Amino acid sequence: MNGAESLLTTLTNNGIEVCFTNPGTSEMHFVAALDEVPEMRCVLCLFEGVLSGAADGYARMAGKPASTLLHLGPGLGNALANIHNAKKGFSPMVNIVGDHATYHLEYDAPLTSDIEGIAGPVSHWVHTSTSSGDIARDAAEAVRQAGVSRVATLMLPADVSWSDNPNGPEAVVEVATPPSVSVERIEEAVAALQSGANTLILLGGREVGMPHGHLADRIAQATGARVLIEVLPAKIARGEGTANIDRLAYLAELAIDSIRDIEQLILVGAADPVSFFAYPGVPSAIAPATARRMVLAGPRDDTEGALTALAEALGAMATEPRVHALNLPDLPAGELDAAKVGMAIAHHMPENAILVDEGITCGMMVNMFTGTARYHEQLNQTGGSIGWGLPAALGAAVACPDRKVVCIEGDGSAMYTIQALWSMARENTDITVVIFSNRKYSILEMEYGRTGARDGVPGPSAASTLDIGSPDMDFVAMARGMGVQADRATTAEAFSTLFEQAMAERGPRLIDAIVPPVF
Repeated sequence: MNGAESLLTTLTNNGIEVCFTNPGTSEMHFVAALDEVPEMRCVLCLFEGVLSGAADGYARMAGKPASTLLHLGPGLGNALANIHNAKKGFSPMVNIVGDHATYHLEYDAPLTSDIEGIAGPVSHWVHTSTSSGDIARDAAEAVRQAGVSRVATLMLPADVSWSDNPNGPEAVVEVATPPSVSVERIEEAVAALQSGANTLILLGGREVGMPHGHLADRIAQATGARVLIEVLPAKIARGEGTANIDRLAYLAELAIDSIRDIEQLILVGAADPVSFFAYPGVPSAIAPATARRMVLAGPRDDTEGALTALAEALGAMATEPRVHALNLPDLPAGELDAAKVGMAIAHHMPENAILVDEGITCGMMVNMFTGTARYHEQLNQTGGSIGWGLPAALGAAVACPDRKVVCIEGDGSAMYTIQALWSMARENTDITVVIFSNRKYSILEMEYGRTGARDGVPGPSAASTLDIGSPDMDFVAMARGMGVQADRATTAEAFSTLFEQAMAERGPRLIDAIVPPVF
């Protein structure tokens, strides 16, 4: 057994059964080992930013890491944006980065680079294996370090991969589960909630599931506290049966105004909220500086367990949570716009679907209607680096092949990782992609005005950087060219028909929705 085979066997021994990959010469013995370790499913992606985003989407839905295979420093560099998003979303990931043979590094060949230096800012643990006898042990440590919420990056030199490993693979390693919150923290939260102060409970982090919402609403009813969900939790349960809890507004001015009167802030998985960007004359911190802060549970803690313990301590478990009833919008008619797309998606999306949201400005309109749709789970763009949605949908579909995945995607952000469509077709994933084709970086037009640049009115050169028409992109042609069935809709009736068909059929599909900008 060589180093690569012992590495792969160690990964599969520990339940890591999917590798999103884009290999190069240094990784050929890892590639060869895939035939010797059939338990590992290899998903080829045509760009490294696709495979890292797919590993993120997979981890959020599977609750465990996938592995990636990257080619030296430049391959890792291409993957960084979506590894950043995964890190911000507390998604576990095990990156395997091929490197030159240890004896070849001194020659400074063209692809030689400081891989550990590249990996460091987006990884919680970075290590280079130096011996084939150590690689299985190092892989096991990568699994342990990744756990359920961290990014581990392991460098695999070519000679470590191809040389014999006399020690063989490692067995199952113990992975830490999210820690329970102390009794002292629960007691502190009880005292705060019973103090009579105007209190906000802010939920967020890795997941805000149905139980989280139900427990938080029970606590709110028992104490008079207010509950909100942070702007972009990594994964959130929405639709019928979920607690009737709003999300904090994205726009800093609206968010600041909405919680300006709170005296206490209790954080459950969420971070103390801050503005997405800095704006002239707008505070960076959303909550009042005078409000007392308390962390009941961090994003890596057992947030559901903390809420359960708090609800029990307050005698709130018997209270019925206030939940969303099913309320499907009527089917829209007329010229298509983002709101009508949202109405049709909410009307037709099946129960237990996975909605991946990188619709940017248009996604805000979809979210207005899906809150009372059939129960579904939504993945959000946690790190702000666009080009995440299509890959995340691919990973979610690999993790949950029996669930319908719907990806709402801006046309500008889609072009960062459009190669994901090819992998969707190759893997025959059950994904419906909705492209909002407004031929603008619409979010940037909105932000241009909010930052006050040139008094909020772009001149011709500035405007040209925010406009992605001329020529207009043909997403139908691009999708069909990569093996994905695709159609275009310009009316609400046409979109509704196409989306209803997509929900009734399996396989990858794209709908190019021609809509005007929201702002």
